[in-house]
Amino acid sequence: MMASVRGIYYPNLIACWLITAMLFLFCVIPTVHADDNVQQGDSTRVMEAFEQQASQIKIDRPSTIQKKHLTMFLLGVPLLVLLLITGALGIAMGIYGKQVFVLHMISAGLTVTLAFVHAIVGVIWFYPF
Repeated sequence: MMASVRGIYYPNLIACWLITAMLFLFCVIPTVHADDNVQQGDSTRVMEAFEQQASQIKIDRPSTIQKKHLTMFLLGVPLLVLLLITGALGIAMGIYGKQVFVLHMISAGLTVTLAFVHAIVGVIWFYPF
């Protein structure tokens, strides 16, 4: 099947137009049906469902605060250990002339990364007090 436009033959011109028309219909038809099904009561029903779900969830405040404190403690202990290791490697390198520069820089990078994580978690969880 070949289509002719001004004397030039395009074998798939009709197929391209059919595919374009079908894609257009698939894009337009769902939006038309969606506009027909909109009701005013839908938004209130959705909000009521969220309110019921929120009232069913029990918030155990002291337990969550204790978990947050435990998480901060578990972030702080490795932070202090990495800080001591970084300092010890720096002293070993500076005073005693040991060749531990790569280890010192790796531990410094891990220390700074963990310090940022510890600070961000602390600000997000405990800033509003």
